[in-house]
Amino acid sequence: MKKPWLPALLLPLVLTLLPTQSLQAAHGDPSAAALQVLVDGNERFASGHLSHPKNLIARRHEIAPKQHPIAFVLSCSDSRVPPELVFDQGLGDLFVSRVAGHVLGDEVMGSMEYAVEHLDVPLIVVLGHERCGAVQAAVDALEKGTQPSGHIRSLVKRITPAVKTAQQSHPSDLVEASVRANVQRVVDEIKASHPQYAKRIHERKFRIVGARYDLETGKVELLDCE
Repeated sequence: MKKPWLPALLLPLVLTLLPTQSLQAAHGDPSAAALQVLVDGNERFASGHLSHPKNLIARRHEIAPKQHPIAFVLSCSDSRVPPELVFDQGLGDLFVSRVAGHVLGDEVMGSMEYAVEHLDVPLIVVLGHERCGAVQAAVDALEKGTQPSGHIRSLVKRITPAVKTAQQSHPSDLVEASVRANVQRVVDEIKASHPQYAKRIHERKFRIVGARYDLETGKVELLDCE
C-alpha cells in the first residue's frame, strides 16, 4: 500500500486528530488516508507499541458537542476482536457495529448509512477473524446437520451462503475459507445496498474494504474484495 506523503510517525497522530471532513485536505483520497490510519494503528497494536488511549478526559470534552469518526467498522462480537484496540484508535475515532459473524440486518445497515450520510465517514471496514464461532456454526449446520437453537439460527442462515461458496473450491480448511467468503459476501451486500455508494467509490471519496484478523499475531490482513 502506498504511503501518504506525511511522515509515517506523524500521520496516525495528525489524521486521528482531524475531523473526517479534513481528511480530504490531508490526502487527495480521504478514504485512503483513513485506511492508512487503521493500517498503521494495527501495526502498533500487533507490535505492542500502542499510542492510545489518549487523554480521555480532554478527549471526552473535545468530542462531546460533535463526533467525527474516520471509519465505520462492522465486526464480529467476539470478545477477542475489539476494533478500537485492534486498530489502536481512541475515543470518538471509530463508528462501530458488532454482531456475531458481522452479518447484515436492517439495524446494522441503518447505523452504517447514518455514519456515511450524516457523519461523512469515508471508509467502511468489514472485519472478519479466524476461528469465528458463528461461521463454525454455519459450517456444522451445513456439513453435519447440526442446527443451533433459538435466534442463533438467524445468524447461521445469513452465513450459510458464504459457506456454500467456500465449499466450491474444496479448501483444506472450510472454516477459514468460509470466514473469507463471508467477508466478501458482506462487502458485496453493502456495495449493492445503497445507490450512492458506487458513485462515491467512483469519485474516490469513499471505499468499502474487507479484512481478516489473526487471533494469534494480532495482525489485520486486507482482503481483495473489489
